[in-house]
Amino acid sequence: MNPSINTQLIKTEANRLGFDYCGISKSDFLEEEAPRLENWLKNNMNGKMEYMHNYFDKRLDTRLLVPNSKSVISLLLNYFPEEKQIDLSAPRISKYAYGMDYHLVIKEKLNALLEFIKDKIGQVDGRAFVDSAPVLDKAWAKKSGLGWIGKNSNLINKKSGSFYFIAELIIDLELDYDKEIKDYCGTCTRCIDACPTSAIVAPYVVDGSKCISYFTIELKEKIPIEMKGKFDNWVFGCDICQDVCPWNSFSKPNNENHFSANKELIGMTKRDFYELTEETFKRVFKDSAIKRTKFSGLKRNLEFINPD
Repeated sequence: MNPSINTQLIKTEANRLGFDYCGISKSDFLEEEAPRLENWLKNNMNGKMEYMHNYFDKRLDTRLLVPNSKSVISLLLNYFPEEKQIDLSAPRISKYAYGMDYHLVIKEKLNALLEFIKDKIGQVDGRAFVDSAPVLDKAWAKKSGLGWIGKNSNLINKKSGSFYFIAELIIDLELDYDKEIKDYCGTCTRCIDACPTSAIVAPYVVDGSKCISYFTIELKEKIPIEMKGKFDNWVFGCDICQDVCPWNSFSKPNNENHFSANKELIGMTKRDFYELTEETFKRVFKDSAIKRTKFSGLKRNLEFINPD
């Protein structure tokens, strides 16, 4: 079968599996990203995320990550919730963590898509990636025409905004490649103006070491005292730069049952958070990405934002 037929087969199946968007680009060297990543690391914008220095060449060239690869299939899965946290005074959790841990949900769908490709097209080798390997997923999604990189460094889709998980299949099959779309941020600076820690140091440049998500998830040691009072009540992640983005006025609730908000989680009051025991933590967050912080990490974050 020719590349066009194979491409349509793959995109149709991706949609059937529940992915909202599927775009394809040629597996190659990310020429535009190379100097950006180098400068970002040179300026220590990775903070204590030392792993960002690892596999520099593989981050920029998927052919080194998956030998003989020809195509990068980028997929978006909406996680925008229908329900939000009920107690507006409660410590805030990023929307992506309301439901089941996305790694588990997406990996299953990706493996199903890869099996479908092998079954329908023949001997195809490849690997599935969900935020767990040196893949610059936003750059590949941009190359695949799924959106543009906004001034907050998130991928923004013109129809549906930015509340998406991004995943990839990198395979050794030539397909039809999608074209990049233009940047529609225009003169808007809402994300830059709204960031309470000034992490967006310039349009399209986020200093990871200043981001609330970094402090509440990635950083394993004490949070610097100079950040006190700047977290706007966030204890796991942060959605501010997405919440203020005009393109997210087009966001619609997701259709993935596994991402339905955990009722107990969104129903937690401020008091519930501050009286949280390890036993309750393990029960409420057992299927959530929040367990990544561990009980001790969440308690640290809660104590840091507590004005008392």
